[in-house]
Amino acid sequence: MTAPASDAAQASLLPPDEGTAALPPPARDPNAPLAERLRPRTLAQVVGQQHLLSPGRPLALAAAAPRLPSMILWGPPGVGKTTLARLLAAGSGAQLIVLSAVLAGVKEIREAVEQARAWRAQGRATIVFVDEVHRFNKAQQDAFLPHVESGLFSFIGATTENPSFEVNSALLSRAAVHVLEPLEADDLRELLGRAQVLLGAPPLAAAAAERLLAHADGDARRLLNAYENVAAAAKAEGVAEIAEPLLERTLGQMHRRYDKGGDFFYDTISALHKSVRGSDPDAALYWFARMLDGGADPRYLARRIVRMACEDVGLADPRALRLALDAAEVYERLGSPEGELALAEAVVYLAVAAKSNAVYTAWNAARAHVREDSSRPVPARLRNAPTRLMKSLGHGAGYRYAHDEAGAFAAGERYLPDGMADVTFYEPTDRGLEARIAEKLARLREANRAVREGGASGEGGVGGERPAEP
Repeated sequence: MTAPASDAAQASLLPPDEGTAALPPPARDPNAPLAERLRPRTLAQVVGQQHLLSPGRPLALAAAAPRLPSMILWGPPGVGKTTLARLLAAGSGAQLIVLSAVLAGVKEIREAVEQARAWRAQGRATIVFVDEVHRFNKAQQDAFLPHVESGLFSFIGATTENPSFEVNSALLSRAAVHVLEPLEADDLRELLGRAQVLLGAPPLAAAAAERLLAHADGDARRLLNAYENVAAAAKAEGVAEIAEPLLERTLGQMHRRYDKGGDFFYDTISALHKSVRGSDPDAALYWFARMLDGGADPRYLARRIVRMACEDVGLADPRALRLALDAAEVYERLGSPEGELALAEAVVYLAVAAKSNAVYTAWNAARAHVREDSSRPVPARLRNAPTRLMKSLGHGAGYRYAHDEAGAFAAGERYLPDGMADVTFYEPTDRGLEARIAEKLARLREANRAVREGGASGEGGVGGERPAEP
């Protein structure tokens, strides 16, 4: 993301193929934040995002195009979205208009359009860059559409939110989406080297460096802001090496990169759910701890754990649902951190339990069938008949009371609406308790088949009528 402090240091800090490149000096303002002073001046100086910037990759091709195409840069904070937008615009030779969706409105958009028209009259191209584009509402986003489509300007939007949900589909269809990734550890180490040269700071002990990289969590801005504070403290104390104790005193509590309402949040809960489904208790505990560490509400996790018990364990082990509910109740009584242990116990149990989504699949199939089918009447024999009138209408007539039949099963009886073809929604697995359920259902279904094909009424005949319901 950033440039080294001096030409003398560049050979040791840049990759071999860039070691002889002449780099511009850092910003002259010594009071500017370190991240700003180290901001790269060319695409060749950018650290990370090589899946987009390497030769033949999307942004490398876009930079070489006669006209910069419209695009949306999507990624977490501190990975270079704004820097890349500015460098692409500078490389294209176009005029750049920068809007912040936090501060700008329709008025500023109209002014940008008028400025672009004036520049086009002078034969100059325009690029409009909108930071935090997801904060614009639909009307504001729509204001760009005719001008992007007519070619008045190229559009670059930067967002930390999923464009699929936060950017209008019409605008999304006119702009390529490029996904920026958190910086790798090697990228962050390179930035640290550049920052150390610029600040003239003492070296970092190996353990302190690794801890600082973990604190950055893939965010270059966070890394450089933290390092600037640590370097200042090191100079004030006159230490020869920055060790972990100084790092901890300076940084305070380290919070992970986490967005309680965004993609990172849902990606993490997805990883937890899939780890439980995949019967990996260690991975499940890891993601569970990550969510708590990131600030997720344990009550939300408790609800999701109950859902996992229903969806992925089901009747293969009915105890799982009870244990999940008990864990949620324990958390309500104890709170954090004691109650989190009960939730962790439920996570481990669900991960190691026998798995079945047969009920989940059956329920979805039944719902789909009902949505698509007509409202079939309840057969008269299955209707309740608590009054004399209802009995006179034939409600309940011919109903076979299962408890009066052999094995408490009325073989051959049908409980679906008359005229409706037989359906099978629930197909138990051969795992856990469902293996026994599958054996029983197979016997019952075979008994039904034999009676229906033979025309008999079953061993017990027609049993007594069910007592009237209260």
